Amino acid sequence: MHFSVSAVDVAEMTGGYVALREHAAWVDLSTRGKIRATGEDRARLLHAMTTNQVEQLRPGEGCYAFFLNAQGRILGDVNLLCFEEHFLLDTEPETRRKLFDHLDRYIIADDVTIEDETDHVTTIAVEGPDAAAVLSRLGALIPEKPHAWAAWESRTVARLNTTGSEGFFVFTSAADKAELISRLSAAGAVAASADDARTVRIEHGRPRYGEEITERRLVQETAQLHAVHFSKGCYLGQEIVERVRSRGQVHRVLRRLEINSSKVPAPGTKLAAGDREAAEIASAVFSPALDETVALAYVRVQYAERGTELSWNDVKACVS
Repeated sequence: MHFSVSAVDVAEMTGGYVALREHAAWVDLSTRGKIRATGEDRARLLHAMTTNQVEQLRPGEGCYAFFLNAQGRILGDVNLLCFEEHFLLDTEPETRRKLFDHLDRYIIADDVTIEDETDHVTTIAVEGPDAAAVLSRLGALIPEKPHAWAAWESRTVARLNTTGSEGFFVFTSAADKAELISRLSAAGAVAASADDARTVRIEHGRPRYGEEITERRLVQETAQLHAVHFSKGCYLGQEIVERVRSRGQVHRVLRRLEINSSKVPAPGTKLAAGDREAAEIASAVFSPALDETVALAYVRVQYAERGTELSWNDVKACVS
């Protein structure tokens, strides 16, 4: 989703926010968890522990997946990248330790070793419509498919993003961080803050584990079905996922809302359709470009179609 920005709007926005939407910006994601899995059984174990197809991945490929508990609730999400001798699991800072311990608990007779490399590996995201052009100027190969990766000197460039825009993660050593940022800046990328990235992320309707996606949620409620391979066979929590799919038992689903107000509702705020409760806000932010509030909310399925009008007190909202 792309919105034009007027000269008046720009005066009210940070440079990082504008760059993420209109050009290219870099965002420091070094606190994201990086877990390395090695050993002969690594693909089999990860296949049995996540919602997506892992055993068929080849070096240079990757996927997005959920880890579930036995009740089908989401423990965390990962970008899972396949290398020749290992897998790299990229996850949110909040789930770094939880997923490491979860995996470790299920390694019994398997030939699998997991290592937390978060403190040794820097992650810098380059996102925005011109992200690929910035990296190309520096000589980086551009992976074509989502979640694919390519080597760039001593670095790894993966086609991943946090904002729902064109984007890439650059994984490199902690010692290379300053040099990488300097080169990205020289190539035209602007520094963007976590707040800039969050605003653009919600504008684009991109959920994040730890905010919109939590352990309360079932897979189908999140609408992130690219995280699931429905014919891969058994994995932890698969029985619940399949039961929900086969019976159609989804009562609410995550949707983007536009709210005709500069006031930002708190998480947990309820919206109505007529006199019926219809949605609950998961996150919301004022969008300078739209001059109104944008939110991600769990909407009851009967009100989840695009264009459905809802209300927050006397304020109009629309499923978008």
